[in-house]
Amino acid sequence: MTHKPQHHPPADERTDPPMQPRNRRPSRRLLFVYSCAIAALTIAFDVISKQLALHFLDTENRIPLLGDHFGLQLAFNTGAAFSIGSQLTPFITLLGIVASVLLVRAALRTEHRIYAASIGLILGGAFGNLTDRIFAPPGFGSGAVTDFLTYGQLFIGNIADVAIGAGVVLYGIGALRLHAVSRTRDTVDPVENHEADPPTPNSVATRTETTHP
Repeated sequence: MTHKPQHHPPADERTDPPMQPRNRRPSRRLLFVYSCAIAALTIAFDVISKQLALHFLDTENRIPLLGDHFGLQLAFNTGAAFSIGSQLTPFITLLGIVASVLLVRAALRTEHRIYAASIGLILGGAFGNLTDRIFAPPGFGSGAVTDFLTYGQLFIGNIADVAIGAGVVLYGIGALRLHAVSRTRDTVDPVENHEADPPTPNSVATRTETTHP
């Protein structure tokens, strides 16, 4: 029995397996759903916490949780942050509507998961307070936001405010991370491109002379 020698194709003719894409990004549609899910959870948590505050807390007594630094006390805010602009509630409501629309557009266009999460938190918080301004007493579009988280003698906030703050911080962290990744790629890519340059005629001739003297 004779064995035929196996024929190995030259290195140039070998077919290498296709490279898998690195860090494949999810689609914009999936990221939009991700943002909406986070926003919906934020709104639900905000609404439930406000209803519990209305049921168990009052405006006269404070329940200390961390001494005088943090506690629970019911309050109603007709203005913006720190009760600024109490006489401009309808205008603040309009700004909230415009901000919510812009946030939805941003969620539709984002291409990064960390941005989608941060936008979802900000959108959920903005919509939670906007719901109070539209439907809460004393009237449509001029309602008072329910607050119950006391921060010393500084101000009183709610879960929606916490979500907005967390979303802003997360967005900043995402911007810093993506900037660092971009700088790293700018440093590495030129080396990779140089190594992957196609062979020139001179290099082929030199390789042939070396292989076949």
